[in-house]
Amino acid sequence: MKDLLPKFKNTESVKKILPVHIAVIMDGNRRWAQNKNFPAMFGHREGVQALKKITRYASDIGIKYLTVYAFSTENWNRKKDEVDFLMYLIQEAIQNEFEEMHQNNVKLNVLGFYEDLPKPLPKVLNDAVNKTKNNSGLNLQVAINYGSRAEIVHAVKEIGKKILSNEIKVEDIDAELISANLLTKNIPDPDLLIRTGGEQRISNYLLWQCAYTEFYSTEALWPAFDSNELDKAIEEFNRRHRRFGI
Repeated sequence: MKDLLPKFKNTESVKKILPVHIAVIMDGNRRWAQNKNFPAMFGHREGVQALKKITRYASDIGIKYLTVYAFSTENWNRKKDEVDFLMYLIQEAIQNEFEEMHQNNVKLNVLGFYEDLPKPLPKVLNDAVNKTKNNSGLNLQVAINYGSRAEIVHAVKEIGKKILSNEIKVEDIDAELISANLLTKNIPDPDLLIRTGGEQRISNYLLWQCAYTEFYSTEALWPAFDSNELDKAIEEFNRRHRRFGI
């Protein structure tokens, strides 16, 4: 772990402990734009640039898993022109930023029911996932058309199918089986959940997975969230005493 410390701007306060998995609720794109008298779309575009910088920095300092909330199942209730722009922006970001991510050995995974997204976005996402599947660096999970309650309902249905087909018995159902049927089945639970924009809500994000996750809220709006802000979150994580319910 010592070889990771020089890459932090404030190494003494980090205390040599990195979260294995950081989850982020990227909140504040629209407010950031409004504060500057820009259209909301401009804030979303700047949010993509912030994600690019944080992904690079997280990879550089040795974070193993980074999971970001890009588009929720509830976001479909926004104005159509904003939703259409977000779909376009996600596709543009994958097409324009993907190669650098791939060259940096980042492994991309998509969480959510993205097969239901407008075409050709599902294929664009699948192609990117498949191209990076053998990469061994940072695991970047992007939650798109994701909602934790929908994920849990999906897991229950999958378990129900296995019971009906006699693959398992009702008595076999436990926490491990439920985890194994979630969209995050091959990903460790988050150690740290960061929410930008000052809000204190979890917003239907990784409800099962965050049972023992440390929560950190910052007033920084997502487009202004940078490596210094991530360092602050990690420093706060190091000040916590994790008890895991004990």
